[in-house]
Amino acid sequence: MAWNEPGNKGNKDPWGNKGGNDKGPPDLDEVFRNLSKRFGGKGGGSASGQPFNSAALIIILAIALVIWGLSGLYTIKEAERGVMLRFGQHIGEVGPGLHWKATFIDEVFPIDVKTYRTIPASGSMLTSDENVVKVELVVQYSIQDAYSYVFSAVDANASLREATDSALRYVIGHNKMDDILTTGRDAIRRDTWRELERIIEPYKLGLKIEDVNFLPARPPEEVKDAFDDAISAQEDEQRFIREAEAYSREIEPKARGQVERMAQQANAYKQRVVLEAEGKVARFEKLLPEYKAAPDVTRTRLYLDAMQEVMSDTNKVLIDAKNNGNLMYLPLDKLMDSSKANRKEVEPEVERHINSGTGSMNTPITSAPTDGRMSREDRVRQGRG
Repeated sequence: MAWNEPGNKGNKDPWGNKGGNDKGPPDLDEVFRNLSKRFGGKGGGSASGQPFNSAALIIILAIALVIWGLSGLYTIKEAERGVMLRFGQHIGEVGPGLHWKATFIDEVFPIDVKTYRTIPASGSMLTSDENVVKVELVVQYSIQDAYSYVFSAVDANASLREATDSALRYVIGHNKMDDILTTGRDAIRRDTWRELERIIEPYKLGLKIEDVNFLPARPPEEVKDAFDDAISAQEDEQRFIREAEAYSREIEPKARGQVERMAQQANAYKQRVVLEAEGKVARFEKLLPEYKAAPDVTRTRLYLDAMQEVMSDTNKVLIDAKNNGNLMYLPLDKLMDSSKANRKEVEPEVERHINSGTGSMNTPITSAPTDGRMSREDRVRQGRG
């Protein structure tokens, strides 16, 4: 039953009308006076004794409304995305620019999504061959999902840091120290990257791994010198291998060319020997009928030909001193020069002297002096005359 319906005794009038009579809507000034009384006011009006001014209250409310509206303005930078919540519920993201939100109702978290961030990881770790090595790693990442980055984990950066350390220790623990220090660095970098992405995927951190830089690893200081020597030896090994490969690439074509040249020379020699053999066979077959017809004559001629060929290369002079009593003067130097020049054409005159034992003239046939001087025999003969 309403307070102003018939039967109601009228004691429930919210405006304090005890009489129960309906006198119309209460005055607004009276309402404010009642409110002022409840909040401790005197209820009689302002300090000046004037009634409460409703216009002033409206102005105050308007100013408060303006201030409230202005407080909702905010700016999102070019590299940021704003995660907007309304009464704690995610309602979307806002891009760069000037925006407005309802203060005390909406809440915006600006997140930089374009800047690359880094997280280092380092420490002494145990390798698969039970050595200790100091490694350093730097992970570059960016924010791919701003809402997940803010609300999926209490601290996404701390979670990524712990995941990086875990991934790096796992990879180092499955590799040998020599590979970590020298040739396996790129493989370790890729394995760590892959393992890190596998770890953070279920947590939905809203992060994207951009790059993983595996910094130079080093052994503990106590054994650093020994490892430096080992690394230097390995580098020398690789350098010697490369030098040997370069030398082989330089020598191999030359050797192949030399082999080819020797093969061609061998074939030429083979052909020459075969041709010479065939020529000798043909000459022998041509000489054989003559030998059968006159063996002695042919044998003598062959002997003379052979001796002529042999004696043509010697510088000796044969003289029949037994049957020659006269002293002969022979210009040996001239004879030797002429014999060398006309070896194939002219026979030496020293072999054409006449034997004195036959009763014929005992005058040797000598060549005339070419320098104009008289020989000894001429001078003796002129003296006798």
